[in-house]
Amino acid sequence: MIFYKEERLAIFIDGANLYGAARSLGFDIDYRRLLDLFAKKGRLIRAFYYTTLIEDQEYSPIRPLIDWLDYNGYSMVTKPLREYTDSQGRRRVKGNVDIDLAIDALEMADRADHILLFSGDGDFKRLVEAIQRKGVRVTVVSTIKSSPPMVSDELRRQADNFVELMELSPHIQRMNAPNRTHTAPAVEGDDGNVEETVQQAGSYARSA
Repeated sequence: MIFYKEERLAIFIDGANLYGAARSLGFDIDYRRLLDLFAKKGRLIRAFYYTTLIEDQEYSPIRPLIDWLDYNGYSMVTKPLREYTDSQGRRRVKGNVDIDLAIDALEMADRADHILLFSGDGDFKRLVEAIQRKGVRVTVVSTIKSSPPMVSDELRRQADNFVELMELSPHIQRMNAPNRTHTAPAVEGDDGNVEETVQQAGSYARSA
């Protein structure tokens, strides 16, 4: 990782994507350790965390983590995850925070020297290009160690630096966490399954 002590850092975490990458590698993330690690790399000015919440749910299992992050140095951005029934009668959920992340990152680029994007989503390639045109370096954090790789090849090549999540794991993983199976992650999106999303949210809450 290439960092300079005096550079202003901003962190943008695509919550569902980072969860999926860490789960595919078999570990849980300690968000306090993650923040502490990068606070030592430069002048950390802001850390954003983006996630969705199931709409009209009396209790959300992800709420404890959201509250913890909000009180411990993260700027939280949430969006309702709407449930619907598709043409085959299956329950689905719809929700996406990509546009929120992109707008915030472009605004923050005027006040940062280096942006860290915790996502492997190839849709962010154009965002990375736009940030770089402002003279700001972009580091993408994701993994190519999973099967299939969680990071888009186009996004990885566009970034100024790529950090393999597996190599970060000794510094950011939650200690004494239960072992994870190396299965394909459930990622929130337009065609996500509601049961998978609830299971994912429960794992988030336990990591708080």
